[in-house]
Amino acid sequence: MARHLITSALPYINGIKHLGNMVGSMLPADVYSRYMRQRGHDVLYICATDEHGTPAELAAKEAGLPVDVFCAQQHEAQKAIYDGFGLAFDYFGRSSSPQNVEITQRIARELKTNGFIEERSIRQVYSITDGRFLPDRYIEGTCPHCGYDRARGDQCENCTRVLDPTDLIDARSAISGSSDLEVRETKHLFLLQSKLADEVGAWVEEHGKQWPTLASSIARKWLTEGLQDRAITRDLDWGVPVPADTWPELAAEGKVFYVWFDAPIEYIGATKEWADLDPANRDWKSWWYDVDTTVRYTEFMAKDNVPFHTVMFPATLLGTRDVWKKVDFVKAFNWLTYYGGKFSTSQKRGVFTDAALEVLPADYWRYFLMANAPESDDTSFTWEHFTATVNKDLADTLGNFVNRVLSFSRKRFGDEVPAGKAAGEAEEHLGEEIARLLAEYEEHMDTLQFRKAAAALRALWSAGNSYLEEKAPWLEIKSDPEAAALTLRTAMNLIHLYAIVSEPFIPASAAAMRSAFALEGDTARWVGQGEARALASVPAGTAFRVPPVLFAKITEEDLESYRERFGGTEEPVAAAEPTEPKAK
Repeated sequence: MARHLITSALPYINGIKHLGNMVGSMLPADVYSRYMRQRGHDVLYICATDEHGTPAELAAKEAGLPVDVFCAQQHEAQKAIYDGFGLAFDYFGRSSSPQNVEITQRIARELKTNGFIEERSIRQVYSITDGRFLPDRYIEGTCPHCGYDRARGDQCENCTRVLDPTDLIDARSAISGSSDLEVRETKHLFLLQSKLADEVGAWVEEHGKQWPTLASSIARKWLTEGLQDRAITRDLDWGVPVPADTWPELAAEGKVFYVWFDAPIEYIGATKEWADLDPANRDWKSWWYDVDTTVRYTEFMAKDNVPFHTVMFPATLLGTRDVWKKVDFVKAFNWLTYYGGKFSTSQKRGVFTDAALEVLPADYWRYFLMANAPESDDTSFTWEHFTATVNKDLADTLGNFVNRVLSFSRKRFGDEVPAGKAAGEAEEHLGEEIARLLAEYEEHMDTLQFRKAAAALRALWSAGNSYLEEKAPWLEIKSDPEAAALTLRTAMNLIHLYAIVSEPFIPASAAAMRSAFALEGDTARWVGQGEARALASVPAGTAFRVPPVLFAKITEEDLESYRERFGGTEEPVAAAEPTEPKAK
């Protein structure tokens, strides 16, 4: 299939994301999207901010802003950072969009028609002072287990125990602070996952065979434990409203859909947002509706998001009895930790994406994160490892190769690629090695093995250095200038090849390398095996320039300042396997 739909887990609206969020979804999706576009595929990469749920309302209240204004500001702030990281979304939408409201309500109606949504009465905390029912996260109090006095009604952030609002000591409303609370009966909509369990199980069994073990094992664990019917509405002011034409009583009470119900649907909603910008040339249904054999859909996410994307969202789509596209491949990631412990905004521990771009250019982060992506296990970020990787791989292996080849050639032969001798045995051997490594790189990218792909890319860069050391043009120039010219011409062709194949990982640096050569009509998207062997895409006589240093080395002084700013080491903290995705 030549059409590829790609989505990454929606970043939550509440706060700037840290590097773990970046490497767990958006960055690998971008690397893969870029690669697939270069290989000639029709690609649509969709993402959006996830804007509903209790934390958004509470954060807006704390900021003293209406929640819609708060979310609009946070969306722009996050989008600016993702632009800074070079994330080439085809569209970056918002789950609060009218398109998502429309499609979410449509899907809910279909589920009701097919008998997979029903109203149920439950007992819920009501705030007399606020005059409203309170979602669990709108209730604060003292944790009965650890004594933390700001525990939420669903979970204590201090000891991580899962709680019920009635467990809290001195419970109070997070809105008004009032403790004038009582338990009342109210109605909510429930998605009858239990009735869909067999269908979801069969679907996972069929489609999950090729998924990474991390994704398939989490999905099967949830299915083995049994799917429970789940409340899919909440008592909030901000969210997708329950449609009045279908549930008039609940709509009159102001019920909205649970964020985990509407957020995955926003993948479809954001695609419609994209299409609505140019309806004459874009058709959102051609990506999402009745396209099982023509579109390959790949999702990227961290492991805590896996259950809802491999179980609840497929159950939702299956229950519509409609021909919605469902995911073909789920690329799941483990955690990126900070010195073995958690990233923490409140404790100022770890690197967050806005600060990362203040410190160093995006390509430093992109390469390091993908070369150390937490695919098979959790990965610990340390400044020492980051520094060593940047200095060795980017500064020494790639950057130094580019600079010394172009600088030496300009000094000895001027501002055009020299001609020199015809390629000989060394160049033939190099071409075969480059073709072999390129095929290895392609294989790992095709199968979404990013650490292995980064290793193959690094090996391609190293091959150029080995060739340069073997030929030693700084010695050849003394006795055989034509031989030195051949070496440099070959090395310049390597630089051009590196510019093309490195683009998914380090797009800004790749563009700088490619623009060094004044090649007319240089529109090559990828490098074929024949081209890799020939290394002749940049002919003699091509004008070139020496770009600024691609990668500056990180010094010991830099390293110390980073440790001081972002926090030092701590004892490793084991990351728990996901049971329930984090509440929103």
